[in-house]
Amino acid sequence: MKMTKMNINLLLGLILTGAVSFANAQTTQTDSATTTTTVQAAGNPAIDALKKKIEANPKDTESLAQLAGVYQEASDWTNAVATWKKISALLPDWAPSYYSQAYAYQSAKDDANAKLAYEKYIATVKPEEIEQNKKNLAYAYFYVAFSEQQSNPDKAKEHIAKSLQYDPSNQDAVKLSQALNS
Repeated sequence: MKMTKMNINLLLGLILTGAVSFANAQTTQTDSATTTTTVQAAGNPAIDALKKKIEANPKDTESLAQLAGVYQEASDWTNAVATWKKISALLPDWAPSYYSQAYAYQSAKDDANAKLAYEKYIATVKPEEIEQNKKNLAYAYFYVAFSEQQSNPDKAKEHIAKSLQYDPSNQDAVKLSQALNS
């Protein structure tokens, strides 16, 4: 399968933007309806232009990533998830698409699918990519541990230990670890 080469600066920008937005999403509440944001996003000129580019070349992963980012900025989580899924289908070994899906699911308050996407992200990060993905891995493991704490405490303990391995300064992870191990 031929992999489409993506602009590294774009990827880093999307990942950093996603990380900043993601950190904000962890601490802020939104009560905007998905249907409202979908309608707002539909009239967005950036979205319309990117859709036309993708219509001309459905395998244009760079434009798809830009479109997913614009949907996220518009809080259109349904379309963000759908677009990240298209990217994952085209680039199944590209871990950031799964992290971004998880972020969009989490923002849409779809915890079950967020957990599954974080698990897919964890499984997809290659050993040579771990160093540059430590913060995202730490959060993904934390989220999975948090999700598992009631139903599978042993698995939650394993995940929180991995989270702390990647980011020992995360106080939420430290607190969860203490709660799980008390």
